[in-house]
Amino acid sequence: MSRTLHVTISAAEDALDRFEAAWHLATGRAPPRLAVLSFADLSLLLRNLTPARWTLLRRLRADGPLSVLALARRLGRDYKNVHTDVARLVQLGLVVRGADGRVSVPWDAVRAELRL
Repeated sequence: MSRTLHVTISAAEDALDRFEAAWHLATGRAPPRLAVLSFADLSLLLRNLTPARWTLLRRLRADGPLSVLALARRLGRDYKNVHTDVARLVQLGLVVRGADGRVSVPWDAVRAELRL
């Protein structure tokens, strides 16, 4: 099954509206769980999903689970900066850390919606 993370820019109050809409669409069974990562505005999204972090996500998704050191080497980047980026991406739920300490991307796709 494909796993997609939806990234949006919306106020925190919108989360309740999304839940209510999903609830009303349900036909007697629980709706499929929608994974959503929301940012308050575009500048916050861009501070968290920088070009370097996006490259990191793509590389990690392509290569599979890696240690942070191995990931830094494959990216040709400083270990400390990669470690900082991975820690933030773990906080956001874009990267997961396995029991063995290796990190991976659990998503097949990240779909962003930017409304005007």
